[in-house]
Amino acid sequence: MSCNVMIVDDSLSMRAVIKKILKLSGFDVDVCYEAQNGREALAVLAESWVDVIITDLNMPEMDGIEMIKTLQADDLYRRIPVVVVSTEASRERMDEVLRLGARAFMKKPFLPEELRNTLQTVLGFKDGVYGGGGEGEEGDF
Repeated sequence: MSCNVMIVDDSLSMRAVIKKILKLSGFDVDVCYEAQNGREALAVLAESWVDVIITDLNMPEMDGIEMIKTLQADDLYRRIPVVVVSTEASRERMDEVLRLGARAFMKKPFLPEELRNTLQTVLGFKDGVYGGGGEGEEGDF
């Protein structure tokens, strides 16, 4: 089954890199949304459903920490798994984002297989199938 993914990062080039890594990983993406910061991400969520959010921490307007806090305060949005990807990987920072509700923390740079495995874990994939349903065709994103 394919998933809707949102990439939240203020860097256009980093969003493109993560999108490319997603494609290289073989992770089945239906729609890949993008946002420059947490505020834009919340606007996307108001219009479209996503299955997982991949976010940076340091962004203008609304950073990743504030976005996670906002998501966790909402009964519907708190169900969306958040994977933090950042160069800022101190033990304290990782513990903080996980305590606030992120499901995983990945240090940049990372390999396609690492991203795929992390997404499969946070989404509860079993043998590459989401929620025990059938496998979908690879989406064009």
